[in-house]
This record gives sequence, C-alpha cells and structure tokens, in this order.
Amino acid sequence: MKLLTFSTQEGRPRLGVLLDDGRVLDVGVAYKLLFEAKPPRMLRDMRSLIASGDIGLRLLDFVRGQAAKVIRSNSEVAELLSKNAVHSLESIKFHPPIPNPEKALFVAVNYWSHARELKVDPPEKPYLFVKLGNTLVAHGSPVIIPKTATKPDHEVELAVVIGREGKYVDKSIAMNYVFGYTIVNDVSLRDKQTPMPRLGIRWLHAKSFDTGAPIGPWIVTKDEIEDPHNLGLKLKVNDEVRQEGSTSDMIFRIPELLEVASDGVTLKPGDIMATGTPQGVGAATGRFLRDGDVMSASIERIGVLVNMVVFER
Repeated sequence: MKLLTFSTQEGRPRLGVLLDDGRVLDVGVAYKLLFEAKPPRMLRDMRSLIASGDIGLRLLDFVRGQAAKVIRSNSEVAELLSKNAVHSLESIKFHPPIPNPEKALFVAVNYWSHARELKVDPPEKPYLFVKLGNTLVAHGSPVIIPKTATKPDHEVELAVVIGREGKYVDKSIAMNYVFGYTIVNDVSLRDKQTPMPRLGIRWLHAKSFDTGAPIGPWIVTKDEIEDPHNLGLKLKVNDEVRQEGSTSDMIFRIPELLEVASDGVTLKPGDIMATGTPQGVGAATGRFLRDGDVMSASIERIGVLVNMVVFER
C-alpha cells in the first residue's frame, strides 16, 4: 500500500491511502461513512498506524477494499464516499508522510560511487548524523535556502521507516523492524559544511536548516518492495539528470545501518533512517542549486518527490 498524510482546503492533516485508480482515500472519513462509527486513532494518524503493527495495516486494507467495492455500486453511500472521502492527487496538499517522527537519521558516504566522486575512503562502519524536525517538508512544498548560504546541494536517498521499537537490534533480524520506504532529499549547504579546525563538520547549519529535508510523497509498505537493495534512484534539476544510481551500490546495507543506529538509541515506530546518496552531487561536480530550480527525486517502485528551490530574501 501507498500511505500518505494530506489535507484538503478545509484543514487538518489526514491519513490517506492510494486507491488502484490513483486517487486518495481519506481513511478516517471512509471508515465513518462505511461503518457509522468514529474511526480508531490508528486510522487517523500515521505514527499511530505504524505503531499498531499488522492489526492496523489489516484494518486499513479492509477499509480500502470495502470503500473501493462500495464506490463501484450505485448506492447512496457510494455517492457520499465519492464526494467526501475520495480526492484526486491534484486537489490535495501533501504533508510529510510522518509529520512528527521522533528521529530522522542519516548516514554519510554510504554509496561507493559517492565515495569515489568525493575522493574519500569509505568509513569502516556507518557514520550517522541527524536532521532536526524543522527540516521536514512535503512533496510540492518549497525548499527555502537561507540568505546566508551560497552552495546548496541535493542528495536523493531511500529512507527506511521504522515499524517497531527496538534497541541493540541485531542485523540478522533488523528487517523485521522495517515498516516501509519513502524518498528523502538531503538538501545540504556545502559552504556551511566546511569543517572547523579540530572540531569537524558543522552539521547543524549545513544539514538542519528549515525545510532542508523534503520527504514523500508517501510511504510504500515493505511488502510491495521485495528487495530494497535493488532499486534505481535518480535526481533531476529541472529537466537535467544530476544523480543516477542504484541502491545496490550501498556500502552498508539496511540491516547494518539499523544495527549501528540502535546501539544505545531506541528506534521508535515512525522514525526515519535515510540510507545515503549516489554520485552526482554538487559537492563533486561544482554545480549547485539556483533560485527557482525544481528538484525531482525519484526511486523505482516508490514515486517522485518534487520540490522547488527558493532563495530566502
């Protein structure tokens, strides 16, 4: 299933699921119309759905199936569903699929091609950093580049969504903790990333500026992606391909990343673990983002995440 958080013109964020025809079903409204009852919290909020595990997914799939079946009929409920619970993608506002994750974890230099283009030796084990909650922005929303920045850059990445709480997770069972996958663009300010003598990279301003982590447009549940280490990924700036590669090029695979990330850190349902980027970043090519550029980050079997670059004034 493809799951998203969205709103209509009326307001508050809602939990949605894509129907087979590409439209969005408002899960909470559909439940209320189908069963004449208030939907449980697991069908109104993405983090609650994820935390509910298989029970929540089975219930959501049942609601989706019942709604699709009723919509094909000529009943009064079908008319109500079509009018109030089904929306075209063009008519909705996207939100980050998980608007409030406890943690958004990233890994530096995790593709062989990226290490080669930067002319650096890959780390001996995953080198992790975090991006703060203020960085998350949805599909279709602008990425605001701070007025003090001069070298904004793009990084298309496969992001893992955590489905279960876990600490000291062994890599042999780590995939059991995965809920699904989405796309993230780790927008970075290279001029602010320059290491300070004796202190290292300036992570805060280089990576955690407002709107610096576009994510979405939705989460694809892990049952729909048999092998997350064999997906094509690409990033275009306007109509030009800047990055292209495959997740097969990862240095450390998802089980190893989760094992290292959970060393003393409890992973929670809804946490995000980005997995690195392939070659083609501006830090290597010298080609940085400009005001008005449109970034399109795509991953096979997931979709396309589109965001415009806007320079702050």
